Amino acid sequence: MKKVELGGTPWNPQWDQIIEKALPPEMLSSQAPRGVRRFCPRFYEMGTTDKRTFWAYFFQALAGAEAGLNPNTSVRHSEPEGAIAMRSEGLLQLSYADQKRYGCDFNWQVDRALKANDPAKTILQPKNNLECGVKILVHQTIVQHKPLLTRSGYWSTLQPDGPSYRVFAKQMTNPPAACGLPTKATIDKSATTKSVQDDANRRETPQ
Repeated sequence: MKKVELGGTPWNPQWDQIIEKALPPEMLSSQAPRGVRRFCPRFYEMGTTDKRTFWAYFFQALAGAEAGLNPNTSVRHSEPEGAIAMRSEGLLQLSYADQKRYGCDFNWQVDRALKANDPAKTILQPKNNLECGVKILVHQTIVQHKPLLTRSGYWSTLQPDGPSYRVFAKQMTNPPAACGLPTKATIDKSATTKSVQDDANRRETPQ
């Protein structure tokens, strides 16, 4: 399976394993959100291993759209909600408020003494960030029964019709073969993902 490479930052294969281990049984069953079929038409007919591979690819694409696959990305918001909710951080652009809301393994008391993009921060460590992302998506789709793509979702990247969603969707054009997604003739498999991404962005940029 071809790996996304965006902005020169490669995806670490170990991150796939983190995601696959974090997935609860519900995300591998018929309870998985129907929206997966947009990206993986055969999802419900696939075996468990292939389903885990798909979700790892899904989160890889999400991290590509959210943070350019850079685990140390830290973005300050212009209108902070509070002292510990000022930034979106890490591969999936999460916040410290998620620690209480979803039971994520972040520690603001430890991290507050470190620089914004210090990889030692608990929120920036890929394992903590990705496991938290899985919990958030499970809460949205399994607990709250919301669609995979919804305007009320956690990530703007998964809110349909927005510019950041288009970036995410482009990352999802080459899912695992078991998904049975028809390959578009316009996608050049020999081209690097970054060049395809750059060309697509130029076409999509509003004039």
